[in-house]
Amino acid sequence: MHTKLQGNYPNPFNPETTISYSVNDPSVVKIEIYNIKGQKVKTLVNELKQRGMHSVVWNGNDEDNRSVSSGIYFYKLHSGHITDVQKMVLMK
Repeated sequence: MHTKLQGNYPNPFNPETTISYSVNDPSVVKIEIYNIKGQKVKTLVNELKQRGMHSVVWNGNDEDNRSVSSGIYFYKLHSGHITDVQKMVLMK
């Protein structure tokens, strides 16, 4: 098992999507959402995770709980020296 993003489903999505990821060793995991301009929209996970498969749901809201617009978004996993990024599409 490797620490990496497994993908999100559904994709495209509306109104929410589930992001799955795996963790190789217990470590602090951060998962953040970015818009197409590279601006951070929301932090979904920022905590110690044990080895194994995990998932988190994003409901299409930003840090202030406002609904974001349709478009392309990127979700980034960071854990130790590992960074993984994937793309998703929100269609309203």
